[in-house]
Amino acid sequence: MRTSSLAAAVVALALAAPSVPGQDAPWTAATPDHAWSFPRDHWGHDGYRNEWWYFTGRLHDVGDPARSFGFQFTLFRIGLHTGSSDLDSAWASRNLLMGHASISDLAGKEHRFSEVLARQAPFLAEIAPFPERPVAWVRAPAGTPGRWTVDWDGDGYRLAMRDDRHGIAFDLATRPAKPLVLQGPNGFSRKAPGDERASLYFSFTRLATEGTVTLDGKTYRVRGTAWMDKEFSSNALDEGQVGWDWFSLRLRDGRDLMLYGLRRADGTFDFRSGTVVAADGTARYLQPTDWTSTASATWTSKGTGATYPARWTIAIPSEGLTLDVVPEFPDQENRSRVGGGLHYWEGAVRALDSRGIEIGEGYVELTGYGEGNRPPV
Repeated sequence: MRTSSLAAAVVALALAAPSVPGQDAPWTAATPDHAWSFPRDHWGHDGYRNEWWYFTGRLHDVGDPARSFGFQFTLFRIGLHTGSSDLDSAWASRNLLMGHASISDLAGKEHRFSEVLARQAPFLAEIAPFPERPVAWVRAPAGTPGRWTVDWDGDGYRLAMRDDRHGIAFDLATRPAKPLVLQGPNGFSRKAPGDERASLYFSFTRLATEGTVTLDGKTYRVRGTAWMDKEFSSNALDEGQVGWDWFSLRLRDGRDLMLYGLRRADGTFDFRSGTVVAADGTARYLQPTDWTSTASATWTSKGTGATYPARWTIAIPSEGLTLDVVPEFPDQENRSRVGGGLHYWEGAVRALDSRGIEIGEGYVELTGYGEGNRPPV
């Protein structure tokens, strides 16, 4: 059952509004001179309007390695205002917390998506002040006990979610297999020419991951590899940009690729960027002219009517790479019932070489496809 139109309108307004009456300071802008400090920067950054902890990965059943899963887990913090509230109450909220989670059964070619949304308030959701733990949590969906959590234990991230209605859950522990990478010089990730549209952005491109995945009451012990992104900003998308195509690929030769293109309404790229992470963890930043992506197929969602690219040729000549990036199966669309009903494609993919041999794997995220579906960042 869809969220009521009134609730959806309230959420959409909160997500889209750059400010609200009565706030006493502007949102903090991402700047090239951010002073990074770890582990502090694993925690939240109040004052920036948007922030997210984002994980994707590929997992296999320890008892049956032929059975594998893709997963996504994201906790979003959406700032409502920067000032103190006139209401002297612990229930006065400065942030919304939204959780998105999905599991793709790669053998069964089935994709399940779940979401939660709550304001930061007692018993509902929390962004912990450093160094309190867990880093962030939000209550599980109605009818499901417990919380969705992201935590940093000093060595890696722990993730947990559960949705009994959709029959999915996971509880995962991660450990970095490669060093943390700043995406862009000093982690300043431009989204348009100049410094005005940008985020502060870091990643763990390879996280050794293990734990459990549950589908319809059956629990699987799993191991695999995950990718983690952390971004915070107040002014990411330019006015003429409607969404992005984002790629995270792990190649079998040890290289990892992060690539994104911001699109105009006509489908052309307005701005592109990327990073190549070598096997030893060294990062090389790509200029917009250093790589290309060309869609070679499309898929249209029966659920939303949106048409997405569904296969890509990616070329990075300076790395000697031409990749055929292929979804594991087409319908890996996340269809939100809150926030105005936004939808996006978030799916597991394989990377093939020119001979059709698999040489890597990863995830692709496609936002802003379909009418009135521009992400509110």
